[in-house]
Amino acid sequence: MLDFEEQWPRWSSAKDEAIRVRFDIPPARYFQLLNRLIDTEEALAANPLLVHRLRRRRDDAAAHRQRRAS
Repeated sequence: MLDFEEQWPRWSSAKDEAIRVRFDIPPARYFQLLNRLIDTEEALAANPLLVHRLRRRRDDAAAHRQRRAS
């Protein structure tokens, strides 16, 4: 999953299709699993730069949603 994310760093409709083909799951489920994965020590050990970037992107998006809701 980390290798795939490194190949497709940004969202696009093509990425959605690639997720369906490669993992046979809907994109929403993929992102749920990815978010769980990047919180593990194993993922951090395997690819620290990517994991930190994904965590930062996730946290920034959550903060943005929080500001809009307030």
